Amino acid sequence: MSNIKRILVPVDGSVSSAKAVEQAIYFAGQCAAVLDFLYVASDINKDIPSDLVFDEIWKKLPEGQAAEKHVENGNVAKAIVRVAAGAKDDLIIMGSRGLGIFRGALIGSVSQKVMEESPIPVMVVK
Repeated sequence: MSNIKRILVPVDGSVSSAKAVEQAIYFAGQCAAVLDFLYVASDINKDIPSDLVFDEIWKKLPEGQAAEKHVENGNVAKAIVRVAAGAKDDLIIMGSRGLGIFRGALIGSVSQKVMEESPIPVMVVK
């Protein structure tokens, strides 16, 4: 884990992303990594402002934990991969939201698309 210096955590205010935040905080503490939190505005989370999501996360951060906020628009999976590359992240830790068997089979999940497109490891937290 000593090679992990930056961890990207996509957040949207869901229970799954809250679990990913907890895991990312733990991992960052183990390897002294900087946390990059990414909120991607989309139709799914349009009623949850990024400030509210970030405020809840910052309450959980241990003192001295380095962290940055990122806000993007557009395709969620593409934004995650793009921000990870730009921030030079070494790992993505993200929550998994089930789409159901039928819808998931047709369009795939965001986490699945990120795993397919990401050049860095992706940890999906359920």
